Amino acid sequence: MNGLLLTDGYKTGHHQQYPKETEQVYSNWTPRSNKYAPKGCNKVVSFGQQYVIKWLDDYFQHNFFSKEKKQVCKEIKEEMSLYLGTDYDVTHYEKLHDLQYLPIKVKSLPEGVEVPIRIPMVTVVNTHKDFYWVTNFLETILSTMLWQPMTSATIAILYKRIFKKWALLTDSENIGFIDFQGHDFSMRGMGGLQSALSSGMGHASVFLGSDTLPVISGMRKYYNAKGFVVGSVNATEHSVMCAGTKHDEIGTFRELMNTYPTGILSVVSDTWDLWKVLTVYLPKLKNEILERDGKLVIRPDSGDPVDIICGENRGIGGKEPKDKGVVELLWDIFGGTVNKEGFKVLDSHIGAIYGDSITTERAEQICQRLHDKGFASTNVVLGIGSFTYQFNTRDTFGFAMKATSVIVKGERREIFKDPITDDGIKKSAKGLVKVGVDKGEYILIDQVTLEEENKGELQLIYENGKFLNQVTLEKIRERINNSI
Repeated sequence: MNGLLLTDGYKTGHHQQYPKETEQVYSNWTPRSNKYAPKGCNKVVSFGQQYVIKWLDDYFQHNFFSKEKKQVCKEIKEEMSLYLGTDYDVTHYEKLHDLQYLPIKVKSLPEGVEVPIRIPMVTVVNTHKDFYWVTNFLETILSTMLWQPMTSATIAILYKRIFKKWALLTDSENIGFIDFQGHDFSMRGMGGLQSALSSGMGHASVFLGSDTLPVISGMRKYYNAKGFVVGSVNATEHSVMCAGTKHDEIGTFRELMNTYPTGILSVVSDTWDLWKVLTVYLPKLKNEILERDGKLVIRPDSGDPVDIICGENRGIGGKEPKDKGVVELLWDIFGGTVNKEGFKVLDSHIGAIYGDSITTERAEQICQRLHDKGFASTNVVLGIGSFTYQFNTRDTFGFAMKATSVIVKGERREIFKDPITDDGIKKSAKGLVKVGVDKGEYILIDQVTLEEENKGELQLIYENGKFLNQVTLEKIRERINNSI
């Protein structure tokens, strides 16, 4: 697809609408509100800028600059003339093609840090006065691609903080487990491959467990990831269990353990009757499971996640399996140890994972109720899927890219937006912006001079087709883990 189509249709006339002799448009990308965000998300993770700008530069190189000018501009002229019902002038696009690079300067806060609401995270400005229109021409594609990795990384941190809080209370010697306690199950439910990749990389900036395989290539390409990126385990799905037949499900379990005699093996266990698996089949397989060199992980996949894992009874015991829940039933069969905090930890040969309709609220409830029953929170892994990562929009954190400064006829104008009918969320900064630090927190200082703007926390990451101050996945994870 022609790179010039990566925008909203209404922007294709904006080069004619700015004041005559406009030379520069300066815009910033800012999370304006957490009104629609999960409770506890009071800041936003800076993540995805390097990925997005590299992708954008690469896209324009392959789908505009490297194409023959006559061909690529003729195509856009024909399409826009049909679209607008006029004879569309492509002179400005021809000049851009002659330039052979995107004439913009992009500055960003470091990736992996948390940023308060209403603090600009990215600024974009054109570097050549003939291309003042490019800044906000790119707003649409930048907005399309930036909001999701930032949103998913922010929600992933909230999950990890929940896991860390409860691990410190119930199993502090196993705190490293939380790196894998939130596992990305979201790919199949995301809005396409790019959505799965951008969200999946956001998750992987925080956690080490993921079934979204494109993340591996993405992190290597965009963040110079070396060695281990994310990991998972051998695991079944319902089709495997169904093919093994309902009448011999215990045989399917046995065959799977023979196929994988070592390591972690996750088996979906509610294809027909979860409670029968837990009260009939697993007791019969107990010795084989305990003699196996690895962990068998039981995966329920339907019902209320909190009740299924923790049981409907708030205390230990109950007449029915559903009263006890998966973790207590596994303890009854396999036992385990009581750690120094006094909480039960399942035998290392058995475990549990739940990955259907998990939310941060349910994660908190599961950890709380396991704690209340005397079990360590580390007895379960939670699969975080599209119920968490796709049920968001740009409005989850009110992200927007807005122009706050222009140069017209050689003079700078401080511009801003402040709708009288709005509740204040859409009010923008004014003029050039600087992000400073006060008492360890990022703060916004607007209406600054160009000299002041150059001294802030926003770092130059891209200018005229060249990348600067690139960051690695390792460094991003280090920053994130230091903040949790």
